[in-house]
Amino acid sequence: MSLSSKDRSSPNRSSKARAAGLAHLRDKGLKRGDAIPLPLTMASIFHSPGDSTGFHQYGRFSNPTWTAVEEMLGHLEDAPCVGFPSGMAAISAVLFGLVKAGDRILLSSDGYPTTRLVAERLRTFGVEFDVRPTASFLDGGFDGYRLVYAETPANPGLDICDIAAVAKAVHAAGGLFVVDNTTMTPFGQRPLDLGADIVLAADTKAPNGHSDVLFGHVASRDPEIVTAIQDWRKTTGSIPSSFDAWLLHRGLETLELRFERMCDNAELIAPRLKAHPAVRSIRFPGLPDDPSHNLARVQMERFGFLISFVLDSEEKAEDFIQGCALIHSATSFGGVHTCAERRTKRGDAVPPGFVRLAVGCEPGEELWQAIEAALDGLGD
Repeated sequence: MSLSSKDRSSPNRSSKARAAGLAHLRDKGLKRGDAIPLPLTMASIFHSPGDSTGFHQYGRFSNPTWTAVEEMLGHLEDAPCVGFPSGMAAISAVLFGLVKAGDRILLSSDGYPTTRLVAERLRTFGVEFDVRPTASFLDGGFDGYRLVYAETPANPGLDICDIAAVAKAVHAAGGLFVVDNTTMTPFGQRPLDLGADIVLAADTKAPNGHSDVLFGHVASRDPEIVTAIQDWRKTTGSIPSSFDAWLLHRGLETLELRFERMCDNAELIAPRLKAHPAVRSIRFPGLPDDPSHNLARVQMERFGFLISFVLDSEEKAEDFIQGCALIHSATSFGGVHTCAERRTKRGDAVPPGFVRLAVGCEPGEELWQAIEAALDGLGD
């Protein structure tokens, strides 16, 4: 039996109500004979006579394919979205576009390390930053911070923070609260509904789902924030490829189905991993004794598809990954295929035998059998 994230008869499924309309987003305005799939518009210039407002003009300003994918992402987030050529481009737009010299920002210390590298570059422009563990993010308050940025669940350790409580405290201190929701997607967690000012994500991961696109987005219900992010993109030229936008649009059409399958598989596999003698420790919010479990039940609609666990050594971690017939050794996550990585390779402050497992869409029992065989093969 798999774990159950919530009572399936009465969970909060607001995201599913929005998702139900995805297939119909393009119905408006379609004329007889129009293509049902989204057309791919590859253009740097557009016919633009007369007054230069209200239509596409130049490829750095807008593109019909971007517009369509931003509408779909906006439908899922229930907020206006701005697309970017990668998740880091979306993160950079928020950090560079919304702060100024003299400001101070706060980041998760255990989240994606490249975010902190961007913050280091901000110091050149007179912006200071501090870091704080995600699990104790509320400790110390938020006075003096212009912008507070939390990645929850944090990648790769999977600690989480109370989004609603942090949002309330940040707002009381006069700051903006940003949540990186890459690991969960709008189907697993809804930060804007919990009070965050901004949600961002690398759509390279589960939203695309096929490991062939780099993309990211920023969403907010504050029109001034959206305008500032749009202006940053237009001015700096940090624009997505129309082909990548087209591929992401296609991936989003199956996101709900893939995400449900990945989460179901993770809930099946996590307790079995925990019980295996080769596994020294494990983190997965769906496990009843996980430190994040109680809060996860409150603020997350699913427990996600990432599992982190520790084996005896770096060598055993590598042998497990290379020895599993259904695991790809890769640094990303969220694809239809299961991937794993020994995260010390990427500089994370984790034990040598730490493995991040990104569960895919394979048949759950078959996937577990392959994982179990690889673990059994490690020996003493």
